[in-house]
Amino acid sequence: MAEHLKVDRYGDFWLTDAIRPAQDLTVVPSQGYRIDVYRDPNANFSVPVLAASISREKLFDVFLDLLESLGEVVDVVLETSHNSTGGNPHLDLFREAMDLPVLKSHCCDYENLLLNDGCTGIAVMSTEGPMEVQFDEHKLLVVYAPKLKPFEAVMREHRIARQDSMKLITEGEHLHSTDETHRASFEEMCYRLGVGKAFERVGSNDW
Repeated sequence: MAEHLKVDRYGDFWLTDAIRPAQDLTVVPSQGYRIDVYRDPNANFSVPVLAASISREKLFDVFLDLLESLGEVVDVVLETSHNSTGGNPHLDLFREAMDLPVLKSHCCDYENLLLNDGCTGIAVMSTEGPMEVQFDEHKLLVVYAPKLKPFEAVMREHRIARQDSMKLITEGEHLHSTDETHRASFEEMCYRLGVGKAFERVGSNDW
């Protein structure tokens, strides 16, 4: 197991420190994105969704570029499972109405945390329409939006190929990694962003 956890490259795909597939490799990490539809039968609600797995050398830049389609002012959710034990769910901590350039600056300050902590995620929601970009704990990028063309354009700019048959790391057994340094950085980021109480939103745990 120790040797398996040291492996961070599968072909041309590089993992961050946050996540590793299980030893059986039922899902081999690879780069690409797929299009699907998220459906919530209880709310009679559906929305197109783009899910992307991106090698670490491109991952953060693609995330920042996806945010550009959300508008000048966004709502932000910081996701944490640092205190998860047993059946306790992770928490979503909410901050309303932040200027996008300010948010991006904060994200750059905490790039290491966002890339390498398997208990930290962030979701950014447009205040102009029903659009959301998630950079989740598995280091997948997930976009919910009625129209995905602007987000697909970002994928093409970064030479990320569409592969609707691809499997995501969440669809197999996998391991998350964190440490006390990341936890402390997460608390600092919460303070910097001014996040508040726990918040529930559609689709937050489906990938």
